[in-house]
Amino acid sequence: MDKAALTAWLRAATGWADLAIGGMALLSGGAIQQNWRLDATAGGRVHAWVLRTDAPATLAASRSRAEEFQLLKAAFAAGVTVPEPLYLCADRGVIGAPFFVMRRVEGITAGHRIVRSETLGGGRAALVAALGRELARIHAIRPPREELRFLGNPPLNPAQTYLLEMRNALDSAPIPRPMLEWGLRFLERNAAPPGEIVMCHNDFRTGNYMVAEAGITGILDWEFAAWGDPHADIGWLLARCWRFGGPGEVGGVGPRGPFLAAYEAESGRRTDPARIAWWQIAATIRWAVIAIAQADRHVLGREPSLELALTGHIVPELELDVMRATMPGAVL
Repeated sequence: MDKAALTAWLRAATGWADLAIGGMALLSGGAIQQNWRLDATAGGRVHAWVLRTDAPATLAASRSRAEEFQLLKAAFAAGVTVPEPLYLCADRGVIGAPFFVMRRVEGITAGHRIVRSETLGGGRAALVAALGRELARIHAIRPPREELRFLGNPPLNPAQTYLLEMRNALDSAPIPRPMLEWGLRFLERNAAPPGEIVMCHNDFRTGNYMVAEAGITGILDWEFAAWGDPHADIGWLLARCWRFGGPGEVGGVGPRGPFLAAYEAESGRRTDPARIAWWQIAATIRWAVIAIAQADRHVLGREPSLELALTGHIVPELELDVMRATMPGAVL
């Protein structure tokens, strides 16, 4: 990354002629996008920032940096705990790709650490309740929103839209996935009629929020956000594949009772257990489809990466989860 070009752009964007970048490092994680830690000084002050930009190869479904920046602004205005979005650059000539800068927040994102802690976020029950309130604030963003017009028209039937997208993805994959096809057929036969449409984060899970001992410090990774059924986000968080081996139903952290109670109290809407169960199965299939696409980035030579290659190896486990979840009397 061209540090001099970035410094010049930031000076122009901020209006601080004395701005200097004192430290810059690529942060861990970010399989789909890259996050860079920036320590800048200007006017005798230190500014702790994160620069977010495209990875060498991205998923087609991922939002652009300009769109993600607007989503962060909408979430920040709605009271969601997100890093404050500061500056957007659409000029590829600065660092080779579009990027935006946001205020840095501190905490832990590693799922395997979060699910083993009894104290992060004030304890398990407090943390899942906080997650419920954060998700309710996200779902308070509803169409139409002019600044979010890039999201397109809200789907008339989110479940049918999901089924079509997943079937198209599986049909275009080079290897047949009969167990995932079985899961889609099960969902087709048990789909509920369409309901309320809200802003869905679409990747709201352990690993995509930052938490400290006192509480949640940031909801991260908005690249898949779209209009949809609020139960889709709930089912994603409750899906077994996002528990990181932890004991709790809610992202491996804690029980669903405090989470749903906090969500319902904050949002003023009742949740539907049948819809949640449907979207839990849908979440497992969707994650399998994403994992296949991630692995293809490595297999097809677009982005050689051990992490991406290993992601493909979780697909059989997800297929087993689909088989178990679609059996009579399944406990999700």
